[in-house]
Amino acid sequence: MTGTKEFAGRVALVTGAASGIGAAAARWLDAQGIGELVLVDIDRPALDHLNLGCKVKPIGGDVSDPSLWKLLEREVPQIDFAVLNAGIATNGEITDLDIAAWRKTLSVNLDGMFLSLRTALRAMKRAQSGAVVLTASVSGIKAAAGTAAYSASKAATIQLAKVAAAEAAKYGVRINAIAPGGVDTGIWDRAEWFAPLVEQHGGRAEALAAMAKDATPLGRFASADEVAAQIGFLLSDAAATITGTCLVSDGGVSL
Repeated sequence: MTGTKEFAGRVALVTGAASGIGAAAARWLDAQGIGELVLVDIDRPALDHLNLGCKVKPIGGDVSDPSLWKLLEREVPQIDFAVLNAGIATNGEITDLDIAAWRKTLSVNLDGMFLSLRTALRAMKRAQSGAVVLTASVSGIKAAAGTAAYSASKAATIQLAKVAAAEAAKYGVRINAIAPGGVDTGIWDRAEWFAPLVEQHGGRAEALAAMAKDATPLGRFASADEVAAQIGFLLSDAAATITGTCLVSDGGVSL
């Protein structure tokens, strides 16, 4: 899909837009001719380095902060598409998991998802049209030890998308989720256990390839651009009758 008219002159909200899947989704929408991108990320300066061609409204802030969304609703009355992607990862077995870490993960991944979704839906309800994609994870479908907080937040995200789809259909608004498996993004580099793996395998690409070979039936992780294109499909008119679903894009991990 390149430069389709359905995105021209429209406004799209992308959260977690400074890197990874969020940045790739912003680039994808820009390539389709989106009129304006409203980009939200805790790392405000990084939003200035995306080199997008469309009009951009960068907003720095924590998606779990209700005041951020109160401000955005005043300043951004129109939202035609939304990619709600902001999130953090937390590891640790339940017996060792600190309540503060649990609450932080659920606050960003679930409270932030609810607040951003509510803002997008209020604008779309007024317009009686729109499409939203929530970034979940295969971790919300398939249990993995040591991921309780993250997995719980992503399972809830999938259900939130379904409930929202049931509520918003009467307004002509479609809501879907996407559940990626392993994706080559900077999230790996922030994990303490990843650096030794990089050293062991002689490089970052080699470490990811080894992980993917062991964990994924297709034998590779997705790129952020591949996931962004799948999100774009769910936003587009090609998915006009798809709502309340979760697209599992995990390379077969959940089989």
